[in-house]
Amino acid sequence: MAFFEIEYHSAVLEMERRVNVIYPDADAVAPDQVADTDIPVLYLLHGMGGNENSWRKRTNIERLLRHTNLIVIMPSTDLAWYTNTAYGLNYYDAIAKELPEVMQRFFPNMSRKREKTFIAGLSMGGYGAYKIALTTDRFSYAGSFSGAIGLGLDDVDIEELPDGTLNYWQGVFGDLKAADVKQHFVTTMAKKSDKKTKFYAWCGEQDFLYQANEVAVKQLRECGLDITYHHNSGKHEWYYWEKQLEEFLKWLPIDFEVEERLS
Repeated sequence: MAFFEIEYHSAVLEMERRVNVIYPDADAVAPDQVADTDIPVLYLLHGMGGNENSWRKRTNIERLLRHTNLIVIMPSTDLAWYTNTAYGLNYYDAIAKELPEVMQRFFPNMSRKREKTFIAGLSMGGYGAYKIALTTDRFSYAGSFSGAIGLGLDDVDIEELPDGTLNYWQGVFGDLKAADVKQHFVTTMAKKSDKKTKFYAWCGEQDFLYQANEVAVKQLRECGLDITYHHNSGKHEWYYWEKQLEEFLKWLPIDFEVEERLS
């Protein structure tokens, strides 16, 4: 795999941004894929405290994909929840709308087709993946690993979530007591979506987000979403997310080349 570290100017955020990209090497994919001008693409999102480097640092993603014809784009939302924040920085617009066009200029062989465009993420990034997939018509498959997709749907108030203060949460989502805070709930987005995206979700049964995932999946299915949901023993840790990334890649409609393992 080729690995690119790209710095570009975001007109939406009015600042320099960084994004990492994994690109298939010609000598590592099948001969009939070498001249592919319509390469599938996966946007892979980080969680709280992470950035564009997280997936590469914490997993063996390059090894897993070394024989697979797939572009992987890893952006950063900082701590903004892939949202147009109340404090005025429009991270949703920058990642969901602007970034695909920026990437297309760098990688003209990247597919523009919905059926070949995917998105996934862990924790906060799982929420971001569902949010972006539900509110655009760009993605055909979306995945969440220990995702915060139950935000606002369970019995836990947003301001009581770990790793944030009331000022922080209100800076991202606005007045948490206002009626329009529900615009940030994935069920609200699901009701307005075109229902053409297939969703994948996994959460460990020892994860602090497990009950929220149970609630969210049930409600999203009631909204008419097609969700493949798995849960088993696991915590909110990278060991499990790497395993789920591989399962997600197997689930996608791509020619994922699973590495040979003799033991």
